[in-house]
Amino acid sequence: MPRPFRFGVNMLAPAPGDAWRAKCRRAEELGYDVILAPDHLGMAAPFPALIAAADATTRPRVGTFVLNAGFWNPTLLAREVATADALTGGRLELGLGTGYVPAEHDTAGLPFGSPGERVDQLRRTVEQVGRLLGSSDHQPQPVQPRVPLLIGGNGDRMLRLTAEHADIAAFSGGRTVPGDTAGTPTPLTAEELDERVATYRRYAADARPEPAELNLLVQLVVITDDPGAALSDWPALMPQFTEDQIVGLPIVLVGTADEIVRKVSAQRERYGFSYVTVMEHSMEAFGQVIAELRASD
Repeated sequence: MPRPFRFGVNMLAPAPGDAWRAKCRRAEELGYDVILAPDHLGMAAPFPALIAAADATTRPRVGTFVLNAGFWNPTLLAREVATADALTGGRLELGLGTGYVPAEHDTAGLPFGSPGERVDQLRRTVEQVGRLLGSSDHQPQPVQPRVPLLIGGNGDRMLRLTAEHADIAAFSGGRTVPGDTAGTPTPLTAEELDERVATYRRYAADARPEPAELNLLVQLVVITDDPGAALSDWPALMPQFTEDQIVGLPIVLVGTADEIVRKVSAQRERYGFSYVTVMEHSMEAFGQVIAELRASD
């Protein structure tokens, strides 16, 4: 029996208070279950943004998607998490990752580190924050007995860490290109994503009684009868893929509303992705199919 669907929207564009609250309320109206904030320079600071999102809405949970562990001292992060959980009434979900944009670390004056060093740092952060929040002596205290933990990553060491600690395993559906300081990802094919999810499940089988909730970050949603026109810029950006291959990528939802509903449902069946996150620019388009997807549960 598959997990019920959950739908999240990753809010990328900073906005003044009234405008921020208005778009969070719109996300709630469209049926999103989670309002998310990324952790990139040039975007809103995640915890204040999420507290404001929770204050403007009643139903959705709020979450970081995902914090760059290299930006955070674990002890100070535990304080932020506990405070945000309390101020949102226990609606917080904590998403963590290694960070993948060297240029942001340069701007912040922080070391970027090798892939292995970043995974080690993330592991220390996960373990220390978990220990602090799990202690009855920690002040402030979160509202939830356990703030749900999401870890995002595709590499073997990341998937093992996710299997050991995360309540939600998040897959970006892409991988970064070595040497690209902007952190631009290249998409995984459906078959490559099969292999990554299977690797996670193998690690999870040894680490936990049942797998975590599985999340997929979708990069583009367009409801259209003409996918070629909607994707006209993509072949130049990804010459390794044909137009049909781009339409078939797991992170691309382009087609009629019925076709998108069928693809999301098929990907839950194939991979286990019951929690689907879209980017803010796709919020309205994906909102058109949320009710139909929920009716399929």
